[in-house]
Amino acid sequence: MLQEIKASWALLLGIGFIMVGNGLQGTLLGVRASLEGFETFTTGIVMSFYFSGMLIGSIVTPKLVSRVGHIRVFAALASTASIAILLHSIYVNPYTWSLMRLTTGICFSGLFVVTESWLNDRASNENRGAILSVYMVVVTLGMGSGHLLLNVADPASTELFILISVIISFALVPILLTARPAPAFDQSVSMSIFTLYKVSPLAVISNALTGVAHGTVFGLGAIYGLQKGFDNSLVAMFMASFLWGGFLLQWPIGWLSDKYGRRGVMLINAMVAVMLCLLAAVWDHSSRSYIPLIIIVGGSVMPMYSLCIAYASDRLSPEQIVSASGAMVMAAGIGLSIGPILVAFAMSKFGPDVYFVGIALAFVAIALAVLNSMRYREVTPEDVEEQSPMLAAGVIGTPIAAFAAPDAEDYAVALEEDELEQLDDIEEWAQAPMAGPELAVPDPDEATEEDHY
Repeated sequence: MLQEIKASWALLLGIGFIMVGNGLQGTLLGVRASLEGFETFTTGIVMSFYFSGMLIGSIVTPKLVSRVGHIRVFAALASTASIAILLHSIYVNPYTWSLMRLTTGICFSGLFVVTESWLNDRASNENRGAILSVYMVVVTLGMGSGHLLLNVADPASTELFILISVIISFALVPILLTARPAPAFDQSVSMSIFTLYKVSPLAVISNALTGVAHGTVFGLGAIYGLQKGFDNSLVAMFMASFLWGGFLLQWPIGWLSDKYGRRGVMLINAMVAVMLCLLAAVWDHSSRSYIPLIIIVGGSVMPMYSLCIAYASDRLSPEQIVSASGAMVMAAGIGLSIGPILVAFAMSKFGPDVYFVGIALAFVAIALAVLNSMRYREVTPEDVEEQSPMLAAGVIGTPIAAFAAPDAEDYAVALEEDELEQLDDIEEWAQAPMAGPELAVPDPDEATEEDHY
């Protein structure tokens, strides 16, 4: 694994710089929109265009990579994203910003697809989880560090916009100078969101609701901070704290779900997130305990995405995992696009404290969805034993590799070989499902209501 990470240093360094620029850009635009007098609802609409762009990018980019290759697509998308952020500073109005946010979302989503498919190609079934975990650490720390750069210059000037452009452009250097050839790219057949819903309604619903919460966190966090009287330094710290919390608690929560079952942990995590968000809404932000509280809030809010992906993966066969990734992206994209608009409208009517209330309501809905799922099918010890180990998916917007981690064909072969080694009796092997009994999924058209949940 260490050898593959060393061989991928250029790719990891490049995406690290991309995420630094991404983190700074989201916070800067929220602050600048407030300084320019944008209404809260208008800002929510503008910020939501980024998430709509991410949905488009995840669909379009694989086709581009298949035609011209990883390196050319990475260079084109990074260059376009670098230009888009500069146009924000030149044309300061909601219409131009909406278009540029859409463009930026398409570019960043495409950069994630290129990076993650490249890493997937270099990984083996034995080290894929570890390599992707390193990748998610780079993504999370890069984005968290980017928020703190808000303090480098005055958000009312063009300096921070130029800095973001420089950072994104610099990400091209290690990629373009890499000596290793880019891999071949085979686009997988996609699964529709309706087909995935038939297999597991809870996975689709909870993923969309998690998108509502995450879209609100990053789309409106800076607006909330300014309306509450935060200075620029506290706004930057506030936004970074969500990511730090998610980074610290991602693995413990994942371990608990591996050991005790997904839905129970999802339910408890959702209920804790609701209580912490409501507590944060009334907490004194001038106290020293405020930022530690937000870190804990982030630790409860951010890992839900990984839990949703893991829950869906447990109900899919190896051949379905890759094709279902597009449906999970679409479910998350719907929530990401809608969340900032709805909560921004509520904030404009009832004040900034609705920010945390909106996030809490999304997790209330997730808890209700989990409880509804438990009505149809109880968790048994066998269910927990049959789960695949959970991979950290990090921030929504980087879902392709984390969800489609195994190469479907190779992974299925590996599972089949493992089964053969464990089965002593040839007749027993002949009766076993080819991809392992724990991953066999009922046909969506024939599955019972209990199977779905």
